[in-house]
Amino acid sequence: MNATHSIPKPLVDSNQIFIIASVIISWITTEPWILFIPFLAVFAGVLLKYNPVIQIGRLFLRKAPAEYRQEDAAQQRFNAGIASGCLGASLISSGAGWATGYYLFSGMVLAAASIALAGFCIGCFVRYQWQRLRFKMRTAK
Repeated sequence: MNATHSIPKPLVDSNQIFIIASVIISWITTEPWILFIPFLAVFAGVLLKYNPVIQIGRLFLRKAPAEYRQEDAAQQRFNAGIASGCLGASLISSGAGWATGYYLFSGMVLAAASIALAGFCIGCFVRYQWQRLRFKMRTAK
């Protein structure tokens, strides 16, 4: 995989751990504004292709980035788009006084990141199904 189109797996994992920790801290402290930090980091990754959590994580890699298992950068941006949408919805829900929405949307991000760390990428599955549907629609014409 081309290094410019991939991200070392430990950096993806560190970003997921950061998101999980942020959601848990937000829930424990009942301070929804804490989610604004991962929201900004993840959204910057989508919009600017620059996630500060991943950039900081690069400082701690023990080997050259290319020596690690790689994750597709486009897939990670897709996943980050879903995560930033859910974190944004959680923040908006909290601001609107809808606690259920705050916990629902932040819980979806927490669950997805936790499941990804366990080995199954929900966003990857969603993107694959979306691409498959688009292919079927194009070839049906």
